[in-house]
Amino acid sequence: MVRNAWTWMVGTRYLRSTHRRGFVSFVAFMSTAGLMLGVAVLIVVLSVMNGFERELRSRILSVTSHATLIGLEGTLSDWQAIRTLALKSPGVQHAVPYVEAQAMIANGSRVLGSAVRGIDPELEREATGLAQHLRDTRIEDLKAGSWSIILGTTLASELGVARGDEIVVIVPEGSATPEGVVPRMRRVKVIGTFESGMYEFDRGLALMHIKDAARLYRLGDDVTGVRLALDDPGRAPAVVRELALALGGGYYVSDWTRNHANFFQSIELTKGMMFVILLIIVGVAAFNIVSTLVMIVKEKQGDIALLRTLGATPADILLTFAVQGVLIGLAGTIAGAALGIVLAENVESIVRGIEALFGVQFMDAKVYFMTDLPAYVEGSDVARVCGVAFALCALATLYPAWRASRTQPAEALRHE
Repeated sequence: MVRNAWTWMVGTRYLRSTHRRGFVSFVAFMSTAGLMLGVAVLIVVLSVMNGFERELRSRILSVTSHATLIGLEGTLSDWQAIRTLALKSPGVQHAVPYVEAQAMIANGSRVLGSAVRGIDPELEREATGLAQHLRDTRIEDLKAGSWSIILGTTLASELGVARGDEIVVIVPEGSATPEGVVPRMRRVKVIGTFESGMYEFDRGLALMHIKDAARLYRLGDDVTGVRLALDDPGRAPAVVRELALALGGGYYVSDWTRNHANFFQSIELTKGMMFVILLIIVGVAAFNIVSTLVMIVKEKQGDIALLRTLGATPADILLTFAVQGVLIGLAGTIAGAALGIVLAENVESIVRGIEALFGVQFMDAKVYFMTDLPAYVEGSDVARVCGVAFALCALATLYPAWRASRTQPAEALRHE
């Protein structure tokens, strides 16, 4: 214990001392600063990826169902029995029928494609969070026979319509007339808009009452499918599959993880690649410690020789200089973790400030599906980054410390 105490004391004294080696102290400081910035950047990037994934998942689940059960031919006639059985299944909170199909929506010369979803207003409020995203109306304002519609904000903006305007919904199915087959059309009234924060839905979704949608698409009493809301969205694939098997099969099943699998696979792939790429920066900063310790070892040749003549073993010398590298790595890692967490917690405000200052927009909703930059710090990511960074620093100290321990007293003191 005494031997360990003096190696610690000598190692920390060399690190603190500025006598005749101000440049070495500066290099040590820059090594620590570089490591701190590398760790901080890596934590911020991983936190932004985590936040993006969580926010994307939350917004998707707020406007779409956890799972859906659809007939193989695109319609369900016995949906009441399916809904009753679904509500009895473990983990299913709500089951609601819906009608959904593609349509062209026209306002004068402006014509855009969109999905038209027919919903039951009372059941929709219970099943999803879409009702909470309505801006200037209530979900209950969709009444059967009123031929009213609620548009996504982006869709309404591109069509140039507002609450109270009338638009034409064109169904891609023909009706026979004396003049030939023409597409079916229906004039409807816009009673409001919704804004989910997801460009995909705000630009490509319109809501109608389920009975009006069924009449528009000539489904009669049939529906497109049944949407499920579950206690645990993560179990959606298993739950909907078990329900389909319990019904005897013959259904097409889908869930939110399958419908948006590309999003989350892309995020995970990007997160892994960014971790590896930025870890190289952390590695470069960590191995700057090598140059710092080599300088210290070169300058302290005489001190090392004296310590050896006083009885210090090579292991003692190695430990003395390893202490310095470990302390530099520990200081840089801790400071980088603290800085990274602070930046990650405030990255959204920082980005907004930069956008306002320079008049630019970093997040285009058409590309990233959202306009803000959320961040979520996960303890496991911080621990992983700090652990790898510190391990690299400890590895970087081995060679200089080993060179110091190989110093021969006679050779070092020959020119003293």
